[in-house]
Amino acid sequence: MTLPSLETLAEIVRAAAREELMPLFADVIRHIKHDGSVVTEADVAMQRRLKSDLARHWPEYDFLGEEMPGHEHRQLTTAKERGLWCVDPLDGTSNFATGIPYFAVSLALIIEGRQEIGMVYDPVRDECFMARRGEGARLNGMTLGTHEPPLPEELRRCVASVDFKRLQAPLAALLGAHPPYGSQRNFGASSLEWCWLADGRFHLYLHGGQKLWDYAGGSLILAEAGGMAATLEGEKIFTYGLEPRSVVAAPTPALFSIWKTWIDANWKPARH
Repeated sequence: MTLPSLETLAEIVRAAAREELMPLFADVIRHIKHDGSVVTEADVAMQRRLKSDLARHWPEYDFLGEEMPGHEHRQLTTAKERGLWCVDPLDGTSNFATGIPYFAVSLALIIEGRQEIGMVYDPVRDECFMARRGEGARLNGMTLGTHEPPLPEELRRCVASVDFKRLQAPLAALLGAHPPYGSQRNFGASSLEWCWLADGRFHLYLHGGQKLWDYAGGSLILAEAGGMAATLEGEKIFTYGLEPRSVVAAPTPALFSIWKTWIDANWKPARH
């Protein structure tokens, strides 16, 4: 099987972001979707552009975009026979619409229910994170996962990215009042957070629930950079479906182990 060239794919994504996203940065009208999230004309334009460009280069693959109707999401994730582009055309829409320079384009190529390619592009910094399964991860051509200077070895020296909004209240309250790490951030674009974690820009990650297009590209990039991730329940992150997945992650196995150990000691599954 010959997979798409990462370099060609990066050119397509860069050009689309330059022409469809950046002219509208901080200057778009926001709309609220049925689930309470924000969508703008830039999300729709970018999705339309990528769907067209990807189909022109690789017509053999289907296309799933975040802004498509739910029934199309369900239909596309039911069949695994054809390869599938899973795309978030603008991850971090609220940041984009209000002028906060932290957003990205995320895509993954899924074949037979398995991630083969992941790419996340930050058009503000012109940083393109990419990975092919089994071949490592790169940032603008440079290998990810070397972590120079070395990462901390203790939780109390770590910077964590934590999405409090989707966590169970007891765990969120404990982290707020008695955090085990040195400091905490929440950036607001999941796919890019995976990549910053892979590059060691922060050291611990916790998120209460991500959709397929939030993690499909970034989780492969982290894994290929040597990082580790699991759900709060200890399951693998990637599943070829639409149910939200929680995330516990770190850029090295050692950091993941001590972070997950602390989580396990302080988190209890919700009763249904």
